[in-house]
Amino acid sequence: MSDTHSSCGLEGGVRPGLARKRKVVSIPSAKGGAGVRTRWARWLIAATVVPLSAGVAGVASVPAPAGDPVRVVVETELGTFELEVDVDRAPVTAANFLRYVDGGFYDGGTFFRTVHADNQPDDSIRIAVVQGGRNPEMEAESFPPIPLERTSETGLLHEDGTISMARGGPDTATQSFFICIGDQPSLDFGGMRNPDGQGFAAFGRVVDGMDVVRAIHRAPYDAQQLTPPVRITRAYRKE
Repeated sequence: MSDTHSSCGLEGGVRPGLARKRKVVSIPSAKGGAGVRTRWARWLIAATVVPLSAGVAGVASVPAPAGDPVRVVVETELGTFELEVDVDRAPVTAANFLRYVDGGFYDGGTFFRTVHADNQPDDSIRIAVVQGGRNPEMEAESFPPIPLERTSETGLLHEDGTISMARGGPDTATQSFFICIGDQPSLDFGGMRNPDGQGFAAFGRVVDGMDVVRAIHRAPYDAQQLTPPVRITRAYRKE
């Protein structure tokens, strides 16, 4: 899944109609296995405990200890739901999502895309998800893409209520995420929704308010675009 529409269907990036500004950044390869994933996660976690940039100066966060899931509350104009972010089994992806949460990137963002059985005529492998992303005004402050944490490594599968990162290529995920409506095994490692077969990086699940997520999924749409997009009022860690 990508940030915008593509043949893969779930890519990361910006909302349709917004100019894409890509940064060319060298990052550790995901092919190095658990050792590289752990080192990258430590770097990513360290990056969340200092000011993020001049655009969000003073924002800081302290990640929960490994093994302690983090709860994130997402308030939308259609209601509120709560996520459990698995910082233990998906440390890279979880830390990346949390730095966007802690930096306020999703405040004023939207759920902009809904995928149903009847609105993906060009895809032989069909899925049901709703996709969201950051406030477009925060685009210039985005972080580098992260290595892909495959479901074969984390054991976190794309089941009903799973939250996962949108992407194009294997190591391109940034800020756009999606939530599964029903079980979606074609998004796991070895599944072919993305032709590369690497799957997507699941990193948590909805633990409360799944009815709100389903309401967003059922909201009016044209093709796969929610019309209008469903506004994210605020996303923050639960105390």
